[in-house]
Amino acid sequence: MQRPVLSLIIPIYNEEAIIAELNRRLKDFLREMDETWEVVFVDDGSQDRTPEMLNEIAAVEPRYKVISFSRNFGHQAAITAGMDRAEGDAVVIMDADLQEPPEVVTEMIQKWREGYDVVYGQRSIRYGESIFKRVTAAAFYRLLRTLIPIEMPLDTGDFRLMSRRVVLSMRALREQHRFMRAIVSWLGFRQKAVQYERPERFAGETKYPLRKMMGFAIDGITSFSIVPLRLATWLGLFSGLVAIATSGWALYAAIAGRTVPGWATIMIAVALASSAQLIMTGILGEYVGRIYEEVKRRPLYVVADTLNLPSTESSSATAEPSADTSPEY
Repeated sequence: MQRPVLSLIIPIYNEEAIIAELNRRLKDFLREMDETWEVVFVDDGSQDRTPEMLNEIAAVEPRYKVISFSRNFGHQAAITAGMDRAEGDAVVIMDADLQEPPEVVTEMIQKWREGYDVVYGQRSIRYGESIFKRVTAAAFYRLLRTLIPIEMPLDTGDFRLMSRRVVLSMRALREQHRFMRAIVSWLGFRQKAVQYERPERFAGETKYPLRKMMGFAIDGITSFSIVPLRLATWLGLFSGLVAIATSGWALYAAIAGRTVPGWATIMIAVALASSAQLIMTGILGEYVGRIYEEVKRRPLYVVADTLNLPSTESSSATAEPSADTSPEY
């Protein structure tokens, strides 16, 4: 079967209120495409009518492919599953909430035709988000750029186009805690930004509340930076200097006969040492925990059902990518 030029990967989780409009927008956009295409929907263990609705629209459009997980494995695992199955020469990742307009893909394809391997969407304006969300997101991207040893563009999500050779290189990377946008930056290749205005969510609720955003931020930092470990070292040295200074002051007070009940000094010293130890233990625990997850070598996701995919893949229940996994360097 001839390989399509464009593959759209759309991870979905509990989006029954959006699927009808998403389908309409996709049809309007793809109808104008001069290229062959496929759409790979990845249902990330939805608990509403999302799986049934995806199967309904895929039943009448064979170029719609559906991958359904056995449970919720997370957004990054869903993206990984889509890339494992995508067959296009150019692969685009976009969310289902219509905050990443399908029409921007046309400009991405133009940049890809010009020779860029990665074309990422960069948000110029973010509508429908609170000031807290915008401020914390901006701070996170700038902090991450400072901490990690690779050049990562600011104000970008997972909305991007990748060439075939980038996708094949991504398939070779099977780490458990996945921060896809940083992995793409780590791979290198020629990359280019496309500016777009990010509209507010069409319907439903965000799937990244503050708790998940914090976990996502920790994954991003610990996956690509050892700076927190070095900060622990510097914190330990600082605590040691404070302890030495406190000891010197206590010794001077004793010699000068200015001794006072020592409970305050003891409590301060113990508090400083204990806090430093707890912080260092917590940081070490984050990294050790990730080592623990990696050495188990569990699959990144488990597929329960597929639709409009080859039978050899539809029966798969593991996280292994398809056979064509060798990077084209």
